[in-house]
Amino acid sequence: MVKTIPFDAARHITSPEGQQELLDDAFASGDAACIANALGVIARARGMTDVAREAGVTREALYKSFSEEGDPRLTTLLGVARALGVTLTARIGRAP
Repeated sequence: MVKTIPFDAARHITSPEGQQELLDDAFASGDAACIANALGVIARARGMTDVAREAGVTREALYKSFSEEGDPRLTTLLGVARALGVTLTARIGRAP
């Protein structure tokens, strides 16, 4: 029998360039769950304890928010984005 282990993208997407590509793809998808997942992967890659502290939430709450069952609040997403140095911008216009 072949033994498998769970894949964790956070162990492989450690460069800022790779993290940027992940975020670009997630935002291009327009899928809120995909965006939240990308932020969670990057937070794990950078260290959940430090990101949680900078975002103003507990590490446990951050793990729960970015789990498959999680649905992070906007304040959590904005806090994590700030902690990761991610700049969000909005533009009024028609969707492509």
